Amino acid sequence: MRIVLLGAPGAGKGTQCKYIVGKYDMLHLSSGDILRQHRAEGTELGKKAQSFMDSGKLVPDGIIVEMMIDRINKAPKIGFVLDGFPRTVNQAVELDKALVLSGKKLDIIVNLKVDEDVVLKRITGRRSCPKCGAVYHIVNLKPKVDGVCDRDGVKLIQRPDDTAEVVVSRLKTYYQQTVPVVDYYKAENNVCEIDANKDAEEVQETLFAELDVLVK
Repeated sequence: MRIVLLGAPGAGKGTQCKYIVGKYDMLHLSSGDILRQHRAEGTELGKKAQSFMDSGKLVPDGIIVEMMIDRINKAPKIGFVLDGFPRTVNQAVELDKALVLSGKKLDIIVNLKVDEDVVLKRITGRRSCPKCGAVYHIVNLKPKVDGVCDRDGVKLIQRPDDTAEVVVSRLKTYYQQTVPVVDYYKAENNVCEIDANKDAEEVQETLFAELDVLVK
């Protein structure tokens, strides 16, 4: 399968992608992870993207499209799930063009729908390890020792893009630029909308029921 997973920041895209990859043996391509990797490695694209990421704004299409399509084209011949991409209609158009050139197509677009207050609680409670990248939550996924990463003992931090002010900015940008992507895909693709306000396990159950049909 080739899947696009859409949803607001904090909808649980990363968590559901891990479930999908674990069950269906697919490749998880996260635009956020790829961007942070470029930034950490100090690549030219990473430097260009940094100021946009820290302020909660979308990285310009030219940068993100170049990064993601390069990864998609290099992907092995197994299915993949796209997490956080495309985020604009223009990105969706460019993705379609790239898939046509490579003889591939999308099988399903999953849209995780979540309320704004739920998003705020989820994101502002995140804490990350600056060394290994592990992610925790002050309520739902606490480390064994408060404020310290279980893996390497490094002090956890709140990423600059996980503060309340930035989350509000990210949501505004999402409504303006990413919501239209769902409508774009509804014109020609199989779009599955799932209530993501529920616990991750409940969302997983609903999602797997939809994907199992495609596998069969």
